[in-house]
Amino acid sequence: MPPRRQAAPEGSMPPPSRPSSPGGEEIEETPFFDNVDELQQHGINVQDILKLKSASINTVSGVVMTTRRQLLKIKGMSEAKVEKIKEAAQKITGSSFATGIEVQDRRKRVLIISTGSKSVDTILGGGLMSQSISEGSYCFKPVYGEFRTGKTQLAHTMSVVAQLPPEMGGASGKVAYIDTEGTFRPDRIRSIAERFGVDGNMALENILYARAFNSEHQMELISECSMRFAEDKDFRLLIVDSIMALFRVDFSGRGELSERQQKVMSKLTKLSEEFNIAILITNQVQSDPGATMTFVAGGALKPIGGHILSHSSATRMFLRKGRAEERVAKLVDSPDRPESEASYKLDEGGWTDV
Repeated sequence: MPPRRQAAPEGSMPPPSRPSSPGGEEIEETPFFDNVDELQQHGINVQDILKLKSASINTVSGVVMTTRRQLLKIKGMSEAKVEKIKEAAQKITGSSFATGIEVQDRRKRVLIISTGSKSVDTILGGGLMSQSISEGSYCFKPVYGEFRTGKTQLAHTMSVVAQLPPEMGGASGKVAYIDTEGTFRPDRIRSIAERFGVDGNMALENILYARAFNSEHQMELISECSMRFAEDKDFRLLIVDSIMALFRVDFSGRGELSERQQKVMSKLTKLSEEFNIAILITNQVQSDPGATMTFVAGGALKPIGGHILSHSSATRMFLRKGRAEERVAKLVDSPDRPESEASYKLDEGGWTDV
């Protein structure tokens, strides 16, 4: 069962079912997506809707984002049925074009989630954002770096921060956490929750956790997230820690690996666009013997996944060790922020300022 919403302390106001916009302006309370069940009101029978759900298509926008060729691969789907479903979805969603004012209004739904470090938040423009309208897709934040630079600690920190109200840097929501390396630690969540004055049990209750054991299982869990998010509209953040670890083990050939990478990033892109979910993915690095320009972020280190992962990501951060306990986050790629660096440190409360 998905976790319950965190209870508000006695005497305080309960958190809103949907957070306010980053600017503090209240927006009209309307669902962000249409459930695929809405197709029934447009002549699509229940059996065909169940077939869509079996293929992890749980929203009307998910139907729009799926090609006719992919829909025809679903058992029991004919060309006539696919055309009818596509027409019904188009009637519900309307035109894909929008005026600049309408796009501006959509930005009022952007969620900003703090990293736990104010200096890192500054270079990111406030924190991890759920939307990136400027390049037409929603924001992934791939974070890659060496061992002991705090990638998993960032995932733990944001698992708690996402549950906080917007005025505290959160998004008043739940978190889905896919762990591919077995590094999730409930005790760390409790320590970070204590820093923010949150009950540890409540924080853990609002995290939906799954351990992935191979790349196929990882893909299945990402698909299951679609069903979970459609059922429970309180999810605000999806974490995959780490994104490529299992693919490195299961696929040695570059051709096979590239195909699987494209599929997983495509699934994540659809999830973020359908549900207005912020996505944080961590990644490992590998040495690049051909690198000669050591002044480039990471020097002779490069993130696993190559161009496929980087092209699917709106914002990327490289993490490295600094002096003593200091760590440095470098903003490597962003559609609207300049390259810059910020220092942070790791302590019992997760990511924080030096």
